[in-house]
Amino acid sequence: MTDYRLYLESGPRRRKTMVHVLDLLGCSAQGPTTEAALAATPQAIRAYLAVLEQHGEPVDPQADFTTTVAQHVTEGNWLANGDPTSGFVPDFEPLGADELQVYIQRLDGLLDALLARTRGLSPARMASEPDGGGRPIDAIFRHIAGSQGVYLRYLVGKVDGLPELLKQAETAEAGLLPLVLTRLWELCRARLEVLTPEERSRSVPHGQLTWTARRALRRMLEHPWEHLAEISRRLD
Repeated sequence: MTDYRLYLESGPRRRKTMVHVLDLLGCSAQGPTTEAALAATPQAIRAYLAVLEQHGEPVDPQADFTTTVAQHVTEGNWLANGDPTSGFVPDFEPLGADELQVYIQRLDGLLDALLARTRGLSPARMASEPDGGGRPIDAIFRHIAGSQGVYLRYLVGKVDGLPELLKQAETAEAGLLPLVLTRLWELCRARLEVLTPEERSRSVPHGQLTWTARRALRRMLEHPWEHLAEISRRLD
């Protein structure tokens, strides 16, 4: 039986909390308290496994599993939002070439899931604000695009063509955003595929944070997953 190690981040009072399932890189869950986030984690794991299965990974969303809290970060900045200052212990392990290929394929699967979930929505629906407040779906797409570009740049620096695509994501009409996001994904994929052994193992200081290939890939996977879940809840 698989035991998934959980890495948590929250303030010292353990209110808003984000759970990272680093054994299943990209899977995360959130809640208004640590207890609520942990309670939401098993469902998030099964939902994430279902997406991976749909895109060819040899996983079983119905298999039994257990979870164990491996680390809980409660000090630093930007807690419960994905990028705790200290990071998590596994963030600083070198990224193997075989792992990289798995995560690149996983990125493709998440993009496919995002586009499939919003396919058929009119531009007006994409741009409309939800009842009760919140960002329109087109704003979520723009946010995802910008964040993916930031994570890639933190790791490798300048990427030819990336600024132009990010500008397109900021200004494109809602109906064109899926195409722009696809092109951005292709650019990110091409750069990730040629990461050198040195790039896959080095640490890159950026402000108060230290970035690694594994940390960048974690956020590049977690971020679209978080917003896929957000969009799915809204459309359901």
